[in-house]
Amino acid sequence: MGKKPKKLEITKTVDTANRLKGKRKGAILKEEVWETDNGQVVKYVLAYINPRICGPDNGRVLGYDNRHDYHHRHFLGTTEPVDFVNYEALAERFRTEVKELWRKEDETKEGCKHESKHWDG
Repeated sequence: MGKKPKKLEITKTVDTANRLKGKRKGAILKEEVWETDNGQVVKYVLAYINPRICGPDNGRVLGYDNRHDYHHRHFLGTTEPVDFVNYEALAERFRTEVKELWRKEDETKEGCKHESKHWDG
């Protein structure tokens, strides 16, 4: 009998849920990342949750994850597959899209300031 292959150790390295304040009070920016011992991201969840904007999909306005064995994007109750190059590129795409959503939201509300402090690197 041969040796059993070593089970890959996976560790949750990021687990944040930032509750937004001000005009986006009640909204949440969520990030979860699981990595192997050598730093390879094997599982992730990125989500902008705001039930005041989107009721379906548990309030998720925008999100990316690789659950269900494929990389996909959630947007206002719909889901579509996405090309995955690496986690860093996908996380940057998510942040850019969130900022754009906030910009569009601000354009429709006079006198609102843009709130992006959580996402400015």
